[in-house]
Amino acid sequence: MTSNKVDFPLLLVNLKTYKEATGKRAVKLASMAGEVSRRTGVCVAVAPQAVDLRIAIEAADVPIFAQHVDAVGYGRYTGHTLPEAVADAGCAGTLINHSERQVELRAIGATVERARGVGLLSVVCVDTPEKGRAVAPFEPEAVAIEPPELIGTGIPVSKARPEVISDAVKAVKAVSPGVRVLCGAGITSGEDVAAAIRLGAEGVLVASGVVKAESPREALLDLASGMG
Repeated sequence: MTSNKVDFPLLLVNLKTYKEATGKRAVKLASMAGEVSRRTGVCVAVAPQAVDLRIAIEAADVPIFAQHVDAVGYGRYTGHTLPEAVADAGCAGTLINHSERQVELRAIGATVERARGVGLLSVVCVDTPEKGRAVAPFEPEAVAIEPPELIGTGIPVSKARPEVISDAVKAVKAVSPGVRVLCGAGITSGEDVAAAIRLGAEGVLVASGVVKAESPREALLDLASGMG
């Protein structure tokens, strides 16, 4: 059974819908994340597809996040993802408003509230510091800043646009000092992570840099080294 305890700095791996991270492969990646977490002492969490949440939770001793939940309750919501169901599965938290699954500002607030009500941590994704400031009053556990033009490029935001991270930290903390700031987009190495931490980030949100790496385990170890 997975551990629900989430610590910062956080290394959160979004498995998206990659073939390399579907079904049994999701379980394998989650298990690797657990190995790396135990070896390094860094909190590593994994966000599989909804259909893979339970099998990942049963197999790996790391916090598991949903990739999305909806601000709905029990009832007639065919095709939606119910926060209670995700919490009941054993998830620690959920992503909200990823660039590939965006929702309106009002819906972000409602989703954070619904997630909080069932004990799920919220990581709200934004593309600009201004959006970070806009969602900070909802007080999610974390805001993840990801310029979409750098996602999946291997060009790290911490080097290409460091001001985006520092500005996001300032914007979010000015409104809600307790909200953590993660960064993503192009983060592929421990050096990239260390640069983000120096800019004020308290963790990273990564995807292809781990999932599509030749050795996901080595990629995770490298990323975790930047948090030391």
